[in-house]
Amino acid sequence: MRFLTSIDPLITRWMAKYGIRFLRYSIALIFIWFGGLKFFPGLSPAEQLAISTIDMLTLGLIPTHVSLAGLALFEVTIGILFLIGKWIRLTILLLLMQMAGTMSPVFLFPELVFHEFPLVLTIEGQYIFKNFVVISAAIVIGATARGGRLDPEPDMLTSNDQ
Repeated sequence: MRFLTSIDPLITRWMAKYGIRFLRYSIALIFIWFGGLKFFPGLSPAEQLAISTIDMLTLGLIPTHVSLAGLALFEVTIGILFLIGKWIRLTILLLLMQMAGTMSPVFLFPELVFHEFPLVLTIEGQYIFKNFVVISAAIVIGATARGGRLDPEPDMLTSNDQ
């Protein structure tokens, strides 16, 4: 137990030092990968849902190939911006805009999101709802965008955190 107590501050400082960077890289990977698949018709498992959603939101005014390529470019751009780590507040704004579109099938196509409302999600629903983790990670990243930092000092932990 003493060994764990002695290394805990080292581990905590390491997590505070690198945690935000890992969150940024993780979000970047998701957006570049999932967005990149949309450049190649038929590869993205979310392609049809994305097409249907964009079609509904734009009243069918944008051709499918244009909307899908635009979404792919938008998502990859968000990923690259997270990877670079500059303009974080703008990047988070873009992410939140994209997430509004990603979450909209919950309201536009509930039959595609739920097997049984409200507890049993389809695969598409699971794909959508996992984005709450991405949004939460972006909020944590945003908390450090203007010089905020994570406090690595273990003496600040409450008994519930230990």
